[in-house]
Amino acid sequence: MREKGWILGMTTQICQRLIGSDTELGLAVGDHGLLDQLFKYCYADVMGRPKQFDPEDALDAAIALFREHGYAGTSADMLIESMQIGKQSLYNTFGGKWQLYVAALARYATAETSHHMAALRGGPTAFGGIERMMKRVVAEAQQPCLGVNSVSEFGCTKDDLTEIRETVGRPLHALLVSKILEAQKNGDVSPTLNPEHGAAFLRANVTAIRVAARAGAGEAELRGVMRLALQALK
Repeated sequence: MREKGWILGMTTQICQRLIGSDTELGLAVGDHGLLDQLFKYCYADVMGRPKQFDPEDALDAAIALFREHGYAGTSADMLIESMQIGKQSLYNTFGGKWQLYVAALARYATAETSHHMAALRGGPTAFGGIERMMKRVVAEAQQPCLGVNSVSEFGCTKDDLTEIRETVGRPLHALLVSKILEAQKNGDVSPTLNPEHGAAFLRANVTAIRVAARAGAGEAELRGVMRLALQALK
């Protein structure tokens, strides 16, 4: 009997945790398009047998490589050395380099989105939550972002990557809109601001800060960009 892919189970949990936690924002818990895609692309047919390694630890090692070197710059030899697995185990468990990359992006993107949403909910006010999220972005901007890198490398040419970004992006965008609306009621954000446009503006600035950091911008410069972005909401 063939076992179910661990990637599907892992991604089901993290996506449902993200999407399910925001059903009040109109998001469908049953949106499993990403999960179906991941099952198709991320997991080759594997005979049920004990693994000699932890697939999630191996995936985390792959994420670190893809963040730093991108897909094209990461070789199979680099992966098996960092993941501490044999080449056959890589193909048996993940299906190949591309499927591994898709699984890595799914894991990374859902984790990042979860951190963004926790910051948004953790502020003393709605605007404070937005500021908290942006400060987190600045604090970690020197670390390569796999999400930004995947867009730079592939744009919208790969449907499976686009679906991951859209699926994890929906709950974040919806929460940003909700926080902007709440901040408008509190008098902290301009009442004339379109909340949808404001949410898109903030997400664009997250990308801009990470790209600027990758290009060598220091923390003081990044904090200046963040302050201007927050000021623009007012």
